[in-house]
Amino acid sequence: VPLSVTLAAIQAARQRIRDSIYLSPAPHSAGLSEMTGQQVYLKLDNLQRTGAFKERGALNKILTLSDEEKSRGGIAASAGIHAQAVAYHATRHGLRARIVMPLITPLVKVDATSGYGAEVVLHGASYDDACAEAIRQAEADGLTFLHPFDDEAVIAGQGTIGLELLEQIPDLQ
Repeated sequence: VPLSVTLAAIQAARQRIRDSIYLSPAPHSAGLSEMTGQQVYLKLDNLQRTGAFKERGALNKILTLSDEEKSRGGIAASAGIHAQAVAYHATRHGLRARIVMPLITPLVKVDATSGYGAEVVLHGASYDDACAEAIRQAEADGLTFLHPFDDEAVIAGQGTIGLELLEQIPDLQ
């Protein structure tokens, strides 16, 4: 089933997450503009609490879960950034979170994820292995699976960055 994310869904996501997401600046980069012959702006979503735009999608997904889905707890697969975003926002909203990460995940990402309150399970040699295990555990333990990208609520949340860009850079084309 193809995903269909509308502008209305992105606008609703923005309203939903706006109080918890930092309105990151989008400064003009003179140096990159000169190098490329184009006007280049940098959207500094690396300044979000967990260091990336992925926080937007994870939070929107968490805020759109039903009470029943929240009560079961969430599980995700990630090698780092989605993991930290889910862990941070799930914990903030009283949702139990389990994250399955590949065995090769750098310790700094594992520590950050557990530091945000998630239970971390290391499994498999790749993201695909970790994802398959997370889906298996979701089914076996009745957890709500929080996909890092193949989910309309996640996509809508991440799309909020585009709305900000349109407001911050008046002549954006």
